[in-house]
Amino acid sequence: MSDEHESTLSVSAVMDLLALVAPGESLNASQAQSVLTTESLTPHEVDILNGKVTAIRASFGRWRRREQELSAVLSGVRELAELRDVDKLLDRLVGRARELLAADVAYLTEYQGGHFKVRTTSGVVAVELRDLVVPAGTGLASKIVNTGRPQWTSAYQRTYGIPHEAAVDDAVAAEGLVSLLGVPLLAGNEILGALFAAYRTAYEFSPDEIALLDAFAAHAAVVLQTARLLEEAQERAKEATEATAVLTSHLAAMERASLVHEDLTAVVVRGGSAKEIATTLSKALGRPIVVLDRDRFPVASAPSRDDEGGQPAKLSDDVTKAIAKSRRTGLCMPVENSGAGFVVAVGSEDAFLGALLVGSGDLEIGAVELRTVEQAAQIMALVTLKQDAVVTAENRVSDELVSDILNPRTSNHDALLQRARVRGIGLEGLRSVIVCAVAPEARRICLSALRRANPGSLSGEEDGLLVLLSVSDEPMKAAADAHKSVKAVANTGAVVVAGPLVTGLEDLGASFNTARHCAKLIANLGNTDTVVDARAYKPYMAMFGSGDSDLEGFIDSVIGPVLRRDQVGGGKLLATLSAFIDCHASPAHTARQLHVHVNTVLQRLERLTSLLGPRWRDSESMFRISVAIRMRSISNME
Repeated sequence: MSDEHESTLSVSAVMDLLALVAPGESLNASQAQSVLTTESLTPHEVDILNGKVTAIRASFGRWRRREQELSAVLSGVRELAELRDVDKLLDRLVGRARELLAADVAYLTEYQGGHFKVRTTSGVVAVELRDLVVPAGTGLASKIVNTGRPQWTSAYQRTYGIPHEAAVDDAVAAEGLVSLLGVPLLAGNEILGALFAAYRTAYEFSPDEIALLDAFAAHAAVVLQTARLLEEAQERAKEATEATAVLTSHLAAMERASLVHEDLTAVVVRGGSAKEIATTLSKALGRPIVVLDRDRFPVASAPSRDDEGGQPAKLSDDVTKAIAKSRRTGLCMPVENSGAGFVVAVGSEDAFLGALLVGSGDLEIGAVELRTVEQAAQIMALVTLKQDAVVTAENRVSDELVSDILNPRTSNHDALLQRARVRGIGLEGLRSVIVCAVAPEARRICLSALRRANPGSLSGEEDGLLVLLSVSDEPMKAAADAHKSVKAVANTGAVVVAGPLVTGLEDLGASFNTARHCAKLIANLGNTDTVVDARAYKPYMAMFGSGDSDLEGFIDSVIGPVLRRDQVGGGKLLATLSAFIDCHASPAHTARQLHVHVNTVLQRLERLTSLLGPRWRDSESMFRISVAIRMRSISNME
């Protein structure tokens, strides 16, 4: 084996030595010694050959370990190429790293928001370590972040170069870890996390082990980076899909709005109605539509409803508030507490013309649909103004016709019949005259209600009163229906008087005069909300005689001295006289009614006797005095 002495081995000895160092065979030093001692070798040569055999055997062990490491790495590469479940792949990577390093524990942390959070573990038994969150600037992880290189320690609790934190130290102690190796998960210059291998005893990490764990960390970094990129790509794809859906929906809404606008414009051009507008809008939106006029009557709807043109719509407070807000803004407003209802006011610059109510439906109301409803309201305003112009002209003709019919100086009845016939009204069939007295501010809405409720009749305003010339041959029923129609639209009192039944056109004026005088009489009596038959008050009207001068003379001749004494002396003789008659000539009852002492009443009665004469308490005198007091009251001569 040297220059001084060369020894040779037999072929059989060489074969025996090769068998001893072959992979998978157990190496026994005594066996190698026995093989070598059978040859003619010196002891030194035996020691050299023994060392060579041991070195070759160790090299075989390292090669086998590298083969296992390479196999594990290649398996990770194949799984990475087939990435499906990120968490499952990370579990496998951490588990293989623990097995190849023969570590007690391995775990992977993810770097998020400045701190490390444990995501995957292998061999961990303590809950504290599984749920561990390492704050920024603490633990072995902080050194990994600061250096971007692997970090390790063989005595974690006693290593003062590591920034310690109580929660982290407690988790490490609960797992019983002593030696830790951590390598960063890098994506370029960005740290995605760290991969740790740890032992529960003191352990010195070799460069090969650090390099191996670093290789697994590189794979884990690719997994996390790929997962993040996939999530971002999926999010972008989702956003793109949503944007495409929104764009498609918007284009569909724009096309639908364009078609609706064309249809609504056609309605205006051909002089269409509110019903056509409601139908067009309802068909486009797939929602019920109700059209209200300026008095909040439902004049049209789609689908059709039974309450069109009947009573005012029973609007909730939320709908009323939404209409008021829409009037201020000019925009379509949602109705609170209605699910998905909307309302838009219909109006011109200075007038409220009505509203469009949009019910709930499957089609979502977006900006385009809201604008469509607002355009429909503008079209509705144009239609309403056009209809108002026609109705105003018709009403003017109607008022003139009513005035001419009731004017006693009108003698050409044939001309009246012809004018009415042009408007589709047969004056020959008019039988009832109804007079309605309401507050001046309520006359317009009440007159509209009368015309709406009596399409075959003739209505107008005359002498500050609303007049209905009806074909009904039951005046009181017609009056009751008129009162109901008026009260439905106006929160005010209404005195409705049915004139005497007429038999021809020439009697309408006389019936109106009777009803008009009766309405004035009822008002003077203090009744502001009633339905009466003018015939029931004929005696009162007869007492007026030929005019107010006759009535005034009658009153003065009966109770004139009492009136003049009250004017001069400021007394209350007339009030006492009226109460005395109402109390059936009882001084005690009169005192209670006037809230005075009975002696006061007796003194006033004595003064009345001096003014009216000693026989004023006779039945005939008392009757005339009673009539004079009542006629003075109802004639408004006080």
